Amino acid sequence: MSNDTPSRRDFLKTAAASLLVVFSEEEIIKGAFRQDEKPVGPPVKYGVIGLGQWGKEILSTLARSQAAQVTALSDTYEQALTKGKEIAPKAATFADYRKLIESPDVEAVIIATPTPTHKEIALAAIQAGKHVYCEAPLATTVEDARAIAVAAQAAPKLKFQSGLQGRSNSLYRHVLKFVKTGVLGTPAQVTAQWNKKQSWRRMAASPERERDLNWRLSKATSAGLIGEIGIHHLDLVNWYLKSQPVAASGYSALVSWKDGRDVPDTVQAVIEYPNNVRMVFSSTLVSSFSESFTVFQGSNSSLMMREKRSWLIKEADSPLLGWEVYARKEEVHNETGIAMVADATKIIEAGKEPGKDGPVEPTQTPLYLALDDFARAIRTDAATPASALDGYVATIATIKANEAAITGSRIAFDKSWFELK
Repeated sequence: MSNDTPSRRDFLKTAAASLLVVFSEEEIIKGAFRQDEKPVGPPVKYGVIGLGQWGKEILSTLARSQAAQVTALSDTYEQALTKGKEIAPKAATFADYRKLIESPDVEAVIIATPTPTHKEIALAAIQAGKHVYCEAPLATTVEDARAIAVAAQAAPKLKFQSGLQGRSNSLYRHVLKFVKTGVLGTPAQVTAQWNKKQSWRRMAASPERERDLNWRLSKATSAGLIGEIGIHHLDLVNWYLKSQPVAASGYSALVSWKDGRDVPDTVQAVIEYPNNVRMVFSSTLVSSFSESFTVFQGSNSSLMMREKRSWLIKEADSPLLGWEVYARKEEVHNETGIAMVADATKIIEAGKEPGKDGPVEPTQTPLYLALDDFARAIRTDAATPASALDGYVATIATIKANEAAITGSRIAFDKSWFELK
């Protein structure tokens, strides 16, 4: 190249500099590269309550973390405790969760039990002065969810984190920076889905154990597909649009799994937001086609979000973005999409190409990062990424949306529902 022509490396550094004008250096570092951070202080001593499928996933994730030490386990099922002990061999075991909460070797409690049992455990843990990580949804009733959130807010010295792992997803955080700049233009609508062909039914050695395991199949104990799954899509919309839903309507049906359950295996919900923005969520246990995604559509561009990949698809008349010329391009539904790579800024600054000279997908799971965030909040007195209020708002919205889908009606939301007094 001649002296008058900028080199590829110079161009990339300029692109990186333009990004840093839009996003502060603090945002870039904390958003895209959190997984490289080292633990602050000694490992947090955790007690894990509930050792089902997800509880074991949490245990396995904690075992990989330098910020965690599992000191106690609790489950009412002896075999679950035995399997949990294989993952955390040094942990004490308790059939009664109250004994775990009383243990002086437990600083923080992780609640991974069936949703209807969260309230009793969370209130006991807060009362005992323990930090709490509670899986989402917080509860299956408005009253229980409110009781948890109110108790958490009344104990400001304790850290409470709702299990909305998307708020810790490094890709979601990275893309949020672009959303904040108005890259969507005027938001118009959101489409989200979660499809997976599975029964949700689990088998057990006794009818009693099988009943306990299959709490998600009963309307009395489950918020259904919208509450147990859709809550994560809805929370992403709450987060990106900085808004709360105002109404929900929906439909549901038991299409395939007619095995005695009364929870629908197929649902559709329309969740309304201010400014005439609507989120359409659909989910089925009958088909796995197209799996899971959330799509935000605006006047300038659309964002297609999956857990590990994201693409920005621009409208033909949208403004030129300073960094898009050298961004990684991929075909998405017959459109040219800009791949949103979580570590793009650091790669560009180094004079390299995002998606080519570095990983396309985040290197850590959202669950790992969520638990890491929780430990960091405890050790540094920082705010948790998903507060009790965040979890409460998402829980109430999905409980009501599930109610609307079951009754085939529209439910207008009262603003006071989302207030904690």
